[in-house]
Amino acid sequence: MDHVQEVNSADFDTEVLQSATPVLVDFWAPWCQPCLMVAPVIERLAERFAGRMKMVRVNIDDNPDLATRFSLRAIPILFFFNGGQVVNRLLGAQPEASIVRAIEGVLQ
Repeated sequence: MDHVQEVNSADFDTEVLQSATPVLVDFWAPWCQPCLMVAPVIERLAERFAGRMKMVRVNIDDNPDLATRFSLRAIPILFFFNGGQVVNRLLGAQPEASIVRAIEGVLQ
């Protein structure tokens, strides 16, 4: 995952909430098969939208406090942040076209 940065509890606020560009956060876990299916899609989109939207991943097993902070009940879930605020969410293994639509909606 060269274009998707792993973030954790220590750097989440800096990398996501204080980001100058919108951020897609992929909350995932290594045991989650749908999460593993979404990962290559997010990687492709990170290349496609480089410079316009930052893409990061948060392993909820390693960062349970972030799962609690955002009241996560299921994964994978994608959160879209703009200006430090959650502006959209997509739950489940979404098709690439749905994720692109959500990204474009945030970038408009």
